[in-house]
Amino acid sequence: MLTLPPKVTDRAFERLAEIGAADQGKALRIAVEGGGCSGFQYEIDLDEAKEDDLILEGQGEKVVIDSVSLPFLTDAVIDFSEELIGARFVINNPNASSSCGCGTSFSM
Repeated sequence: MLTLPPKVTDRAFERLAEIGAADQGKALRIAVEGGGCSGFQYEIDLDEAKEDDLILEGQGEKVVIDSVSLPFLTDAVIDFSEELIGARFVINNPNASSSCGCGTSFSM
C-alpha cells in the first residue's frame, strides 16, 4: 500500500504568512495524540521544527509533523477554513472512520 504524505493547501500557507509564522522562526505543527471524544485528537500549534519532523514547505512557510503522528495523517489535507463559527486550521483525514463535531477529535 502506497502511503502519501499530507498535503497543505495554498490557503493554509497563506494564513501562516498572514500571521508571520516564518518571520517568528516558527512552523505550524500538526500532531496526533490519544484522547479527545473520539479516541484521537489533533494538536495544532506554532512550534519550531525538530530533527525527526516531516517538513512541508510552501510560500516561504512550513508545516511540520512528527514521525509518530505521520502514519495517522497519510494522504490528509491540511487547510484553513473561515466560517461564521470562526477561522481555524482544519484537517481532512481520509484515515478517520469518524470524527466529532468539534473537528479536532477522530477515530480510526
